[in-house]
Amino acid sequence: MVQYFERNWHDLVWSGIWLGTAIFISLIVRLIVFWLLQRMTRRKGTVLGNSLVRHGKGPTRWIFPLLAALCVLPGLPLPHQLMLALEHITGIGLIAAIAWMVILFVEVTADILAGRYRIDVADNLAARRIRTQFQMVYRIVVIMVTVVAVSIALMTFPAIKHIGVSILASAGLASLVVGMAMKGTLSNLVAGVQIAFTQPFRIEDAVVIQGNWGWIEEIGTMYVTVRIWDLTRLVVPLSWFLENSFQNWTRTSAELLGHCYIYVDYTVPVEPLRAELRRICESTKLWSGKVCALQVSDLFQQQMQLRALMDARNSGDAWDLRCLVREKMIDFIQKNYPGGLPRYRGEFEAKWPEQPGLPEGSHNGARDAAPENPLRRTA
Repeated sequence: MVQYFERNWHDLVWSGIWLGTAIFISLIVRLIVFWLLQRMTRRKGTVLGNSLVRHGKGPTRWIFPLLAALCVLPGLPLPHQLMLALEHITGIGLIAAIAWMVILFVEVTADILAGRYRIDVADNLAARRIRTQFQMVYRIVVIMVTVVAVSIALMTFPAIKHIGVSILASAGLASLVVGMAMKGTLSNLVAGVQIAFTQPFRIEDAVVIQGNWGWIEEIGTMYVTVRIWDLTRLVVPLSWFLENSFQNWTRTSAELLGHCYIYVDYTVPVEPLRAELRRICESTKLWSGKVCALQVSDLFQQQMQLRALMDARNSGDAWDLRCLVREKMIDFIQKNYPGGLPRYRGEFEAKWPEQPGLPEGSHNGARDAAPENPLRRTA
């Protein structure tokens, strides 16, 4: 081997120079391509261009040099064994780069869908449905591409070729064995696929889970992150949603009916309160403009229950509208009907004291013969 290097050192040096020059030129070409792409993106402002620039910088640092090396290697005056080793290394790198490009394509598609189906608008039901499905598809594709790429890379080594073949061929047996050991993990994965396509909830759905009200923030492969109204996060396993019931306030539409209960005395007239509720709803942008009703929903011994019903465009507006109606209605009742809040009524009766020196109970006749007791009153 030493003698070979001494006799053919000039061929090795020239091969290294040609290979290094090809890699250097490929990197220059990459810089030019991205410079042009960034310039076109700034001029036109397309989502596709922005996504390619953002996600493509990483994979292209390896793909361009690998392609240049594959193009130059056949013409280099290298020994056969060294040529095979270099081609093997570049081939493995190309397999990894292609897998990376597939993932890049999925990421670019996700950005395009995010730009076309926005969830920061009022009517975002279709957008949340599509993005929820694609989010789970993206995770499945990443896992499958990674497994296939690793298997193909292992199959390029003759000594361990059987390992790569086994990964692909024995997937059924492996899934059975792994399934017995990782029952909880696989149940969450299966639940994630079911949720992605049946969609009992979507990204940014307003839900109530075990008494906690919040929004679906993230749907992972193992768990769901719920953003609670106080900005804390509730982490729930995916399989929990298939085994337990929960409330979804935005299952079919982002619009909601908000309600609040007001308890008043029987002496308060309902019609002025109904007119005041209409005035409150019309004075705020939180109201959607379709439903505004006030009804006596129940009667109790000391008070009556009024239910105010309003509609809002989304769950956040519905909550704020309910709080606003409570505040304004209580203020209206306090100013216009000071005694209109719930009161407890009772009857007070004075008790005659026992007179000393008289037989027990002799004061009863005097009390009965006395005129109407002014202390006996009803409050």
